[in-house]
Amino acid sequence: MKNKLEEIRKQHGITQEELAEKLEVSRQTIGSLENGRYNPSILLAFKISRLFKLSIEDIFIYEESE
Repeated sequence: MKNKLEEIRKQHGITQEELAEKLEVSRQTIGSLENGRYNPSILLAFKISRLFKLSIEDIFIYEESE
């Protein structure tokens, strides 16, 4: 799943460490999300969307595989 998390985080002037603290996850989790190595749980996706006041679909791009 692709996402715009890094772009959105940088627009808000937040470091990976600060975002991790706000979401109660590790900085490594944020890095893995931004690099597409990890897909968030639905709970984490909701936390991220609420923090940035965006819809989940504005942050995470689901692409069905053929």
